[in-house]
Amino acid sequence: MKQSLAKATVIGMITLATFQQAANAQAGKNLHILSTYHIASNGGWDYIAIQPNSNRVFVSHGTQVNVLDKQTGDSLGYIPNTEGVHGIAFVPALNKGYTSNGRAGNATVFNLKTLAVTGTVKTGENPDAIFYDAHSKKIAICNGRSKDLTFIDPATDKVVATVPVGGKPETAVSNEAGKIYVNVEDKNEIVVVNANTYKAEAHWSLLPGEAPTGLAIDTKTKRLFAACGDNKLLVVMNAENGAIVAKLPIGDGCDGDCFDPQLHNIYTSNGEGTITVIHEGSKDQFTVTANIPTKKSARTIALDEVTHKLYLPAADFEAQAPGATGRPKMKPGSFQILVVGN
Repeated sequence: MKQSLAKATVIGMITLATFQQAANAQAGKNLHILSTYHIASNGGWDYIAIQPNSNRVFVSHGTQVNVLDKQTGDSLGYIPNTEGVHGIAFVPALNKGYTSNGRAGNATVFNLKTLAVTGTVKTGENPDAIFYDAHSKKIAICNGRSKDLTFIDPATDKVVATVPVGGKPETAVSNEAGKIYVNVEDKNEIVVVNANTYKAEAHWSLLPGEAPTGLAIDTKTKRLFAACGDNKLLVVMNAENGAIVAKLPIGDGCDGDCFDPQLHNIYTSNGEGTITVIHEGSKDQFTVTANIPTKKSARTIALDEVTHKLYLPAADFEAQAPGATGRPKMKPGSFQILVVGN
């Protein structure tokens, strides 16, 4: 009797786990645009960020960062004079936030509660992606033109290290255990940086993936998800040894991706106007489950891990004449944030 009961319990647990996996994968197929938040001012954009444990979303926008209520889209303020801003990072324990200002070549430091600017820190050339590494307790910034990483100590707002990576760093993530992984766009590789010694330790090829842009990580399964924009491919890499685990098709024009650790879904934001949803069945099993319509130009993305909603900046553009080259002109006042969910 006891043995049969134990077997039944195990079978029940397996069935429940299988059902949950199927439900998580199915959830990606039901995604759609729930809301559109309009921001009337002009200017380009890059990254968007959700402040943890808050109701605020931070949007890079030309020469400032707009701060919105993530539930209503109402304006909660802005951070000025962030020339060519790319990204935003948060250090809640110190009540600080940071922006990477590409054209200014610095990082703006601001009070996380009041949004008041408290200072700037000189970085490398053309600072782009930025994030807070909880392991080293440092702000890490990818500098595209000087081809290096800047590490800032938020306790002092001083640069503590500059790490060359041998190419243009596009995005970086941490395994939260001393390793930082960097997408090097012009070398088609991941560079592994030791967050304790500030040294580049390895260069791992992403080929056949080309021009990696978005990068996300599953710290539990130790898998990296590199979105390669030039050939519409998501490359899954083993974060322990650089081995390529899987290669999956994604939409065109991807510039960002993210991973939902609860639903085990990877989302790539494709500038063509889609989100590709890839489900992680196990550490070595990945399946494209959906391509969700969004809006052309929605190429970067942020995940709210509490609500599982996705936030994507986009805009409307003027029609181009046949044979015209370069980026089309953005329609004035058309900048917007798409909120995508179930």
